[in-house]
Amino acid sequence: MLNRSGTAAVLLILAACSDRTVTPPSESMAPPISPSAQPPIELARMVAKGLKNPAFRAYLKAQLDASPFREHKLQFETFLASNNGRALREIADENGTTKVALAALAKAQVALEVYIPVPAHRAAWSGDENILVATAMTDDDPPVAFDAEGRRQVLDPRTPPAIPVLAVVPVETDFTHPPAKVIECINCGGGTGDVLLPPPPPPGLYMTKSHFVQDFEGWLKGSPEFEVHILGQKGTSDSLYDYQCAGEHAGGPYTFDQNNLDWSGNVLLFSKTQVDQYNAAHPTQNLRILVVEDDDTACQIKTDVGRAETLFKVVDSLYSNLTGGNDSSTAVIKAYKYARAAKSLWQAIASFFNSNDDLVGTAVDDDIVGSYYPGYNWFVKGDNNITNGWINLLMR
Repeated sequence: MLNRSGTAAVLLILAACSDRTVTPPSESMAPPISPSAQPPIELARMVAKGLKNPAFRAYLKAQLDASPFREHKLQFETFLASNNGRALREIADENGTTKVALAALAKAQVALEVYIPVPAHRAAWSGDENILVATAMTDDDPPVAFDAEGRRQVLDPRTPPAIPVLAVVPVETDFTHPPAKVIECINCGGGTGDVLLPPPPPPGLYMTKSHFVQDFEGWLKGSPEFEVHILGQKGTSDSLYDYQCAGEHAGGPYTFDQNNLDWSGNVLLFSKTQVDQYNAAHPTQNLRILVVEDDDTACQIKTDVGRAETLFKVVDSLYSNLTGGNDSSTAVIKAYKYARAAKSLWQAIASFFNSNDDLVGTAVDDDIVGSYYPGYNWFVKGDNNITNGWINLLMR
């Protein structure tokens, strides 16, 4: 299955020489933005003007502080409607409009969330009028911001201003699943208050460390949401299929939350049962690992298919298609090592949708790259073969 060539030394020399930027293909690498996706600029202006009201500012701060979701996010329409529509009423009053008109405007937008994305801003804002309300659709868009007087300004998309900023942006959070609380039980064998421990994780492919060279997330969109996806052949077709996601909202042993450039721990990427079932159904096709920074629905790859196809073609061509992987364990050593990636799987990518997720890159074994980064054994190769990070993989 692994198709490991006896000419590995030659491949390593060629691959090592290729571990640098190559000439870009003629087609654009950037994912297109849907022309119908417009930032909620008027809505942001109205929220900002609503902050003239001290009582509303205090209410907003209390709601943000009480949010159980990461970065204290609020689902925007729920926030407007909660407590008998208090936010809806007070924003409408400050803007000289009706609750019905404001609700209709909010409903006409893409699904939104509201929060203060910069940690220093969250710590500094006391509920005073010294705050901007900003919006943008993607990481690279310059945020359009308003103060409490409704005055407009355009912010730097890469560097936040000194003044705190409240973001009204497309939703990234799964608000249907509040963060899990610690489970406790009474007299679980050790007395009152013992913690009910989860069962031990199953054997399989694990990631223990990851490091990326950038967060692939504009400051207005808050912390990054890195996800690792296991791709393989869909049935007998020439399409890739997303078999398993590991990330903040993946659930169970597949859950990990990386909020900066470095992460360490133990997260299951693909169980031994999943590996064995896949290999039995696809005896000549290996797995591919893809890392994305999620900008939309959790654990769904939403990116431009053409860009992903180009990424795979460039990286595969440089490393003689040894950019897949599989269980290489023996009776003595457990290991996940390089394997041949099937060219035919370039042709179509099932379940990929055109949206704003950033392709961080596809993983390549360091033996194939011909270069090493201490503490890690797989490179994450992005557009034009740029190294965007490193991950450490092992079979357990």
